Amino acid sequence: MTFDVLSDLNWLAVVVATVAYFLLGSLWYTVLFGRAWARASGVEFAEEEAPSPAIYLAPLLAYLVSAIATAMLASVTGSDTYADGVVLGLVVGVGYAVMFAFVSAVFDRRPQPNVWFAINASFNLVGLLIVAIIVSVWD
Repeated sequence: MTFDVLSDLNWLAVVVATVAYFLLGSLWYTVLFGRAWARASGVEFAEEEAPSPAIYLAPLLAYLVSAIATAMLASVTGSDTYADGVVLGLVVGVGYAVMFAFVSAVFDRRPQPNVWFAINASFNLVGLLIVAIIVSVWD
């Protein structure tokens, strides 16, 4: 594989996949699991403080890079069906995101490492499945 594959990517699909991953995260870490994640992480948010823009920009950049990398893998592996996208999402999600979260849960000193792992690993697995499906099927 070379970086020439970047010229073959469907950049609209990459942007849509990035936004989908970001929106999933906004729901995951607020409505669905926000309080449980904060407790498991040992994070406390002050009500009167406005969040830094970095709280939004850092994940958005990370999801963009992940979507580009996943689209590159989809391109070079010929992933172009829903089933191919699911397989690619599982390979990338479990192989990288879940395993990195597992290592962090083992070594980072979090109040509830198992809960932190379950929330973060499942989010990234679902997010990367969505990304892989979008970049695989959208020609």
